[in-house]
Amino acid sequence: MKTTKRMHISLGVEDLDASIRFYSALFGAPPTVVKDDYAKWMLDDPRVNFSLSNCCGGPGVSHLGVQVETGEELSEISARLRDAGLETSEQHDVSCCYARQDKTWVSDPQGVRWEAFLTHGENARPGCCA
Repeated sequence: MKTTKRMHISLGVEDLDASIRFYSALFGAPPTVVKDDYAKWMLDDPRVNFSLSNCCGGPGVSHLGVQVETGEELSEISARLRDAGLETSEQHDVSCCYARQDKTWVSDPQGVRWEAFLTHGENARPGCCA
């Protein structure tokens, strides 16, 4: 079975409108999702889920991640992290970035937060990724 994981980059921004204009020019495409406090591009070239938010924390990298398409992929990544002796935390059916998700969180040696996550569907509430 071929899987297609997608990199995820989440940035906190101070001016969402200015950031949407900038990244739309950079990517050559408008965002896929726009809310009052959030914007997201689901790009295939480069294959990335790139999101902006001005609701959760200050400007800069909020977190990085790997978006998976199946529960099996999420379980594999989670197991690899645990088998490497890394401290992880799991969340199930949480609201984050206007979506329902299952996720595993871990921090790299520099303290950068990473998530591996599976999206189940949309949610009307924003929810902060924590």
